[in-house]
Amino acid sequence: MSPLDIQPTTAVEALSLSAIIGSLSYALDLTEGLPAGHSLRCCWVGMHVGQQMGMDSEALSHLYYTLLLKDAGCSSNAARLFELYGSDDRLLKRDFKLVDSDSLVRLGSFVLSHAGVGKSLHERVSRILNLAQNGEQFATELIATRCERGAHISIQLGFDAEVAAGIRCLDEHWNGRGKPARLGGADIPLGSRIALLSQVVDVFHSAAGKEHVVEEVHKRSGSWFDPAVVEAFLQAQRQPGFWEALSDSDLQRRIGEIEPASKVVRIDEQRLDTIAEAFAQVVDAKSNYTYGHSTRVAAYTEVVATRLGLPQQRVRWLRRGALLHDIGKLGVSNAVLDKPGRLDEDEWAQVRAHAAYSEQILARLHIFSELAFVAAAHHERLDGKGYPRGLAADRIPLETRIITVADIFDAITAERPYRGPIPVADAIAMMEKERGTAIDGACLDALKQALPELGF
Repeated sequence: MSPLDIQPTTAVEALSLSAIIGSLSYALDLTEGLPAGHSLRCCWVGMHVGQQMGMDSEALSHLYYTLLLKDAGCSSNAARLFELYGSDDRLLKRDFKLVDSDSLVRLGSFVLSHAGVGKSLHERVSRILNLAQNGEQFATELIATRCERGAHISIQLGFDAEVAAGIRCLDEHWNGRGKPARLGGADIPLGSRIALLSQVVDVFHSAAGKEHVVEEVHKRSGSWFDPAVVEAFLQAQRQPGFWEALSDSDLQRRIGEIEPASKVVRIDEQRLDTIAEAFAQVVDAKSNYTYGHSTRVAAYTEVVATRLGLPQQRVRWLRRGALLHDIGKLGVSNAVLDKPGRLDEDEWAQVRAHAAYSEQILARLHIFSELAFVAAAHHERLDGKGYPRGLAADRIPLETRIITVADIFDAITAERPYRGPIPVADAIAMMEKERGTAIDGACLDALKQALPELGF
């Protein structure tokens, strides 16, 4: 099917909440630098542990979404992590998950090997000393930011307080030495205890195989992990097919099947809008320079699309695409996003990759399958010099052109690491120079006409 043949799917068609959260969880894996499907694999592990412990359907439902959304707040500390270490936040997060933070030796080794990578000796030493002197404070700050933000996102998505609590306490340890609140024992929600173990299981399984997983779980029993949760895991992992499922290409379908049947939720158009809005906030939290970007692009898109006469339902459909157009940026390092100077070729390649990431994530869900191309093509140009495909004008749908003009306008008028915001009049003048080459003239005219309506 060519891009011009795309017809927007607007009907929710009895879509389940678990299907859309499961699909979008791939975006959360990106921001953690983990292999695709991490959240789904954690859900598989954790649900088997919960079942082994005899949790009822309501508790299992809360656990299910705690596991899928445990990393919903992770983008919110990426910029701060880069600020402190001066290194790729995604690699930092990935590698830190293999570290036993109860061991000062291992923590020290992590700081020495990850702070100021590629920087001058002076800068490396400065960063290492700062982290050595203030590491405990910084760690608490970073985890509190992530956990509170994740809990807030879950509430925004419409989940119960139990799910929010499960996410908020993810990094608390059984021995009371976790963060941010230093809760211990039964004061930690059971969902958090299971989610933490599930995360460690998947990370070590991906890195070293199941034998190392069992060894690591035994080692952390009674310190990081509730011994009862460990015992339930050891029983669950003996079930036929338990480990094989973690490498199953059809794992997402299997995750849908283990959701408690009595708790399956069918969503409507309003809930779908809410989900898109919440994940837009996850995306925009990645960098201080993208804060509010997706929400503003969605507002501009909605007004331009309406002025161009698109039907109301299609405008609503397109607004979701605008909210999620940059979801692939969760896979781009803050070392690139927040760089104050000119990007080199490798860094530009990372930036360009975000469009493909966006399309891959959105295309996982049938309700977004058509929207995936439209939203992810917002960096294509009418003259064929854009990315990711280098499409010419006759291959770029009107809906994409609308998001493009909205995205460019916000990018110019917002603050960037290398400059301040550009005044609206100057921004429009700059965009006029791209009329007919990068920007569709009718879309630009509609934007200009809408400026008073948008508060400019």
